[in-house]
This record gives sequence, C-alpha cells and structure tokens, in this order.
Amino acid sequence: MASAAQRRIKSISYAKYGYFFIAPFFLVYAFFQIWPLINTFILSVYGNGSEGDTFVGLQNFQTLLFGGDDRSARRIHAEFVRDFGNTLILWIGNFIPQILLSLLLAVWFTDSKLHIPGQGFFKVVMYLPNIITAVSVAALFMRFFSNSNMCLVNGLLTSAGKDAFMFEDNAAWSRAIVMFIQTWLWFGNTMIMMMSGILGINPSLFEAAAIDGATSGQVLRKVTLPLLRPMVVYTLITSMIGGLQMFDIPNLLVKNGGPNEIAKTVVMDISNGISGSADVGFAATESVVLFFVAGIIGIFLFKLMESDDDKEARANKKAQKKALKNAKKVQKCWQK
Repeated sequence: MASAAQRRIKSISYAKYGYFFIAPFFLVYAFFQIWPLINTFILSVYGNGSEGDTFVGLQNFQTLLFGGDDRSARRIHAEFVRDFGNTLILWIGNFIPQILLSLLLAVWFTDSKLHIPGQGFFKVVMYLPNIITAVSVAALFMRFFSNSNMCLVNGLLTSAGKDAFMFEDNAAWSRAIVMFIQTWLWFGNTMIMMMSGILGINPSLFEAAAIDGATSGQVLRKVTLPLLRPMVVYTLITSMIGGLQMFDIPNLLVKNGGPNEIAKTVVMDISNGISGSADVGFAATESVVLFFVAGIIGIFLFKLMESDDDKEARANKKAQKKALKNAKKVQKCWQK
C-alpha cells in the first residue's frame, strides 16, 4: 500500500509549468501587436502636427471619410479616397491572375495521370520569389523597367535605334509592373496552399468520378473546386488583408506613387503622415479605418463563400441551443 508521501507525489500536476514556456510568446505578442493596436486607436482621436496633444474626438474620422468645408479637409478626403482606390485596384489586379495561375499549377502538379518530371524542382523555383526581400525584388525589376538607358528593356530599344521608353512616367505601366511583381512574389505560396487543399481531398472521390467517365474539366468543376472552397476563402481573406497593407514594392519601385500618384497606396500615405508631414492623427485614423475595412470585408467574404453544409450545420446548432433554452425555461416553470 502506497504511503501518503508517494500518493502526494503522484498527485502533483506538471501542467502548470507549460504556461512558463508559452508566456514569452504572449508577452512578445502583447508588446508588439496588442499595445501598438491600442495606441493607434488612442492616437486616432488626437490632433496633428503642433496640435498632437489635443483631443479631437472623431474629427479625424469625419475629415478622412467625409471631408469638410475648408480646402484642407477636402484635400485629405480626396487623397484618402484616391489612395484607397489605388490599393484595391493593385490588389485585385494581382490577386486574380495569382489565384488562377496557382489553381492551374496545383491541379497539374497533383494530377497523377500527368507524371510531370522534376516536380520538386519546379515547386522550389516557383516558391523562391516569396522568400526574397522586397528591396532585392525592387532592385531586380528596376534593372528591367526604368527610365534609364541602362535598364535591360531600354538598352535593347536604344541598340535597335529606337527611343527609350519612360516606364516610370507612364501611369498604366507603373500599375502593371507593381501588379506583375506582386503576382510573381506570391503565386508560389498560393500554389502550395492550393496543392495542400487538393491533396486533402479523399482520393476515392476522384476515382469514383473517373469510373463514371467524368472529364478533367468536370472533375475540376464538380469535385475539386467545391471541396477546395475553404482553402480558397482562406487565401482570399489573407490576400485581401495583405493587399490592403501593400507598401514595400510600390514605395520602392514607383517614385512618389508614380504619375498622378497612380500607384500610391493607403499605407504609403500613412508612412508619409508619420515621417513627413507629422499628421500622426490622420495616419492613425487611416490605420483604424483599414483595420475595420479588412474585418468587415473578411467577414463578408467568409459569409459569401460559406458552403450550404456549413450554413445547415450552423442553423442546426442554433436550433439546438434554442431548444435547450426552451427546455430550461419549462423546467424552471415546473420547479416553481
């Protein structure tokens, strides 16, 4: 029979020591994520420049979203609307080709019938741009597309006896280059995500479709895409959040946002407000607006892309909660 000391030793729980190992993560997260977020909300209700210590309430939000009577307020509102539109255009312009190319490659690489040689090599090469720093990417593409005669394209044009093309002075090319770079940077990562989603689908479904005589296109439309919806929704929402935060490539590649600031994003304006004009209040307000816009659009996309099975499961869960609540009410009435 075990003694009291032995029983006490056996009853000791070491689970509490796990908190000591995860505590550093929460401390770092709180210091670098939670506190800056809270501080941004605080700064958004204070003034700008010399009036940075003055509490202004929601005045910054009113000016940013609706403008005002004076010229300065109308200018700030117009610049925010323009920069927000630029951000959406740049994100949509790179996300659509990115998701289409990633889906196509993912389907090819996961199709056992194709037997593509060197799949591992191609996957690594396509993922490599995702780990290259933005500065290196901007420097690389400036060697291809810039106003200088030293860039590759203009070097070929001048050697052929033609005039150099002013890429940086052309609005359409400024946007197109940024969209292309963003697509090139992220399609490899998206392809890996799509491949993981396809490989997670039960192979028996593809086998059953093949036995029934379904073509590759029918399998893609009727089996792969419907079951890949959760991964597509995840990719869409994370890409949207990253797109709203787009800063490094446009800022490094296109000087001052390009002609007519056609490639200037909201985060570039936030950076200018903090480091340039000292409009910290407006910069914080723009950050808060982006925070809520990302949240609202993310929830909307999640609801929009939700499958019928998920809707039915949520409805059943809600009905069960309601039935349980009613049962408790009836029980209380009987007890009285």
